[in-house]
Amino acid sequence: MDQFFNSLRKMPLRRGPARIAGGIAGGIADKFGWDVTIVRIALLLSFLLPVFGIGAYIVAWILIPAQDNSIILQDWIRRF
Repeated sequence: MDQFFNSLRKMPLRRGPARIAGGIAGGIADKFGWDVTIVRIALLLSFLLPVFGIGAYIVAWILIPAQDNSIILQDWIRRF
């Protein structure tokens, strides 16, 4: 399982420092050099398609590493 999480850490995408909820919009904006407000609006619009928007956001939130390389899913698994 550690190999899976280590491969996620090798991705250049991180949950961003400009966070309101999970930091996904901030991470995307930081990676591509976009304005975080535009990314947040795009994410909110994607939530109009609940299965895709909200589901994809939750999956990204638990799998994309934070700035300190911590991954939420890995932390949850280690607790049990």
